[in-house]
Amino acid sequence: MQRVTWKNERMSAVTPRPVYEGRRRLLQAGLGAGLAALLPGAGKAAAPPGPLAGAERGPFGTDEKLTPRELVTGYNNFYEFGTDKADPAANAHTLRPRPWQVRIDGAVAQPLTLDVDDLVQPRRLQERVYRLRCVEGWSMVIPWIGLPLADLLRRVEPLGSAKFVEFTTLHDPDRMPGQRRDVLPWPYVEGLRLDEAMHPLAFLAVGLYGDVLPNQNGAPLRLVVPWKYGFKSVKSIVHIRFTEQQPATSWNIVAPREYGFYANVNPQVDHPRWSQARERRLGEGLFSPRRPTLPFNGYAEQVAGLYAGMDLRQDF
Repeated sequence: MQRVTWKNERMSAVTPRPVYEGRRRLLQAGLGAGLAALLPGAGKAAAPPGPLAGAERGPFGTDEKLTPRELVTGYNNFYEFGTDKADPAANAHTLRPRPWQVRIDGAVAQPLTLDVDDLVQPRRLQERVYRLRCVEGWSMVIPWIGLPLADLLRRVEPLGSAKFVEFTTLHDPDRMPGQRRDVLPWPYVEGLRLDEAMHPLAFLAVGLYGDVLPNQNGAPLRLVVPWKYGFKSVKSIVHIRFTEQQPATSWNIVAPREYGFYANVNPQVDHPRWSQARERRLGEGLFSPRRPTLPFNGYAEQVAGLYAGMDLRQDF
């Protein structure tokens, strides 16, 4: 697949200049309680009404303070609707998350196509409070609603040859106008090693804060991998494929020096353009003290064993 460049920008400067300058203005204005006022589109792309009542508290969680809902739904990376953090909330009303089907195939014995509403069954759902870490030094604490990824993957009976799982976002420039620009190779693709995908922490989210996922947060179905950087958590999934070879993923294609396949949160490996050693929770304000970034985003006890013997500075 051909790599993408932007006019008057070096490949190493992955974010286009208008994007990061607009983001800088947003940050300079402060990211405390007043952020919602800086995001005029926040809330415009709300999900279809209907709370996901009855979801049980899942086995993983945290007692840390939740990020305010208006910030979680108003400050997003979703380039299919624009490259500024406020763009998805303003523009994602064009997404129609129903009807929606997901195809699961590849190296499996029982390929499956299912309607997303088969997954949105409250009696089957869990609520899990997970931290989500962005590469730019911000993090959130979000009460997701969904189901363990492994529960779905087992249904298709992966073959012994399957080593990886590839996830693909909807490709529809009419519903996702950001795809009319070549800022990334479309559709957006991410991937996990099979043992990562089957880990109990890996999660398919269909909601947050007790409601169906808002469009800007990846409706109707998104991945949540809490020990990895947020760009691994692919949104608006339409295809899940089991493969023998490591899949080519969108940000790794565009900028392999900056975005590795594994994307595990590792404070000892800096992004080429910023440090990963410390972070700040969204909503705490620009001048609040940063906290140390924890290995694997604080989930080392659960997942470090997946990478025994690997050089996590090389395989980032």
